[in-house]
Amino acid sequence: MEPLDIETVDSAELSDPAFIEGLPGVGHVGKLTAEHILDQYDGTLVRRLYSHDLPPQVDVGDDGVAELTHLEFHAVETEGRDLLVLTGDHQAQTNEGHYRLASAVLDVADEFGCEELYALGGVPTGELIEEYAVLGAATQSSIVEALEDEGVEFREDEPAGGIVGVSGLLLGLGARRDVEAACLMGETSGYLVDPKSARAVLEVLEGMLGMDVDYASLEERADEMEEVIGKIQEMEQQQQANVPSDDDLRYIG
Repeated sequence: MEPLDIETVDSAELSDPAFIEGLPGVGHVGKLTAEHILDQYDGTLVRRLYSHDLPPQVDVGDDGVAELTHLEFHAVETEGRDLLVLTGDHQAQTNEGHYRLASAVLDVADEFGCEELYALGGVPTGELIEEYAVLGAATQSSIVEALEDEGVEFREDEPAGGIVGVSGLLLGLGARRDVEAACLMGETSGYLVDPKSARAVLEVLEGMLGMDVDYASLEERADEMEEVIGKIQEMEQQQQANVPSDDDLRYIG
């Protein structure tokens, strides 16, 4: 196999498509968002991307069949914009690998005529939150204005340290190719898979792309995560209750 190989699986004719990237990251926000779109609209798998920059492993399906790790591109028709959606279980393992993968992803997006791009991810808060904001970054001021109309927040010096990985490079390299690109980052604790943050990001995409999203399955997953969070909080409270006080620790001789 070549160090980077893009396999043609199927063909699709998309009209003025937007590209959406949803690879694993903080809270799995981007991956959850992209997978929810594919679940609702039943996209067509059109390309697989294999690369030496992905982890050296195979992924084993529910049927026990192993397949070399790869990324997938799905063509999706919605009641709004057509979409090309990137999903996968891994990102690159090196800085150079991130650049190679991001460049290859942009090549595929260009092949399908995508002139608008949304990279999705999460931004960690380090604590459990109730209200889920979506932070943004974009390659043009006109995109910033459109996203602000959808409630996206643009905060000075956030996210701290910039946007790393494929999501950041799709903006940086995309701008050099004159692609209109934005990164949507849902706030999340960073501790757990976060369906609520994914919903907040989806609501922005729904407004930008004219989709009509059904959130029922995300709400079910959010309810499940609420139960997990509740159990974690209960365990933390029990641990705190069992911590000896200063009086208990004082030595009496």
